[in-house]
Amino acid sequence: MKPPLFPRMHVSLYVSDTEQTINFYNSFFGKSPDKVREGYVKYILDEPSLIISFVENPDRVKQNFGHLGFQVETVEELNNRLAQAQKAGLVTREEIGANCCYAKQDKFWVNDPDGVQWEVYYFHEDAEFNDPHYELETASACCIAPVAEKPKIELKNLAVTACCEPGCCS
Repeated sequence: MKPPLFPRMHVSLYVSDTEQTINFYNSFFGKSPDKVREGYVKYILDEPSLIISFVENPDRVKQNFGHLGFQVETVEELNNRLAQAQKAGLVTREEIGANCCYAKQDKFWVNDPDGVQWEVYYFHEDAEFNDPHYELETASACCIAPVAEKPKIELKNLAVTACCEPGCCS
């Protein structure tokens, strides 16, 4: 027997200023918050089913946890949401036909007042590779782990000896 589906996802983020947060998310979500208290804001979204709250605590704001995003069902919906976000001055970049997270996607990005990145994307199809530019240090978002730094080996005063027996150098 399958466990029941969760009816709604909840996310809570720390923010440095609730007033700036409200201004941004009112534009991004296209609605006013469902609850506002001193240092606290909550939005309840029906589609997607999400409760997102913001707690004012500037000391705990972290920008580099990754990113959040919404997948849309059609290219037309993506274009409509892009036009709305552009009109509100929220769009930080657009990517068309990007291979990110092993998927071909069209997307755009917005950043909230604390630098939290939001991706709005349309999924075309799975891909077998990621665009190499997502692995660069200058890349600011995607689902790619940073390339592991290779250990540096420092050679000092090593004597070179000849090896002529099988297995002597292993």
